[in-house]
Amino acid sequence: MNVPASKPDKKYTYAEYLQWPGNERWEIIDGKPFLMSPAPLTEHQRVLGQLFGQIWMGLQQKPCQVFPAPFDVRLPRGEENDNEIDTVVQPDIVVVCDPAKIDKRGCKGAPDLIIEILSYSTAKKDLNEKFNLYERVGVKEYWVVFPGEAVIEVYQLGKNMKYSKTGTYQDNDQIELGILPELAIDLSLVFPQNQA
Repeated sequence: MNVPASKPDKKYTYAEYLQWPGNERWEIIDGKPFLMSPAPLTEHQRVLGQLFGQIWMGLQQKPCQVFPAPFDVRLPRGEENDNEIDTVVQPDIVVVCDPAKIDKRGCKGAPDLIIEILSYSTAKKDLNEKFNLYERVGVKEYWVVFPGEAVIEVYQLGKNMKYSKTGTYQDNDQIELGILPELAIDLSLVFPQNQA
């Protein structure tokens, strides 16, 4: 078994990723391995649960599906088979509207919406590597959650295939999903400790 920590300069693929120890969570971005942080803090999980719950309820009777982490999202560069894919991520929340992208191992191809909840150990990766990756592969909408500040930044992919920030939302705001404008998330439920 080729554990990524033993060869930090090697480029890895999904086939190798599947062989790594099950007690550790990893992501691969362009062949580079990233060990996921230890178990998330309570606040992270509470925010994740509230966002997931509202999205899940709003998607009833709709073609899209929502998945919480851990959930593998394989992002091929072209038509390569699974074993050759060199990018596998586990976003906090994923919404997929194309059922052909969902299989027994997760999602293959760009989801429609990805939400990442920042922690101290993941902030740089989520704001840089993942932002650039999600833009490059065509994720239509990317939300970055700052739980300590009770803020969510929303980015949408334009016709030029570049992200533009469409809003910064706080505790009393509602966020309409760009991919499903009829679905709005109530942030007073996501960040209740900030209510007067």
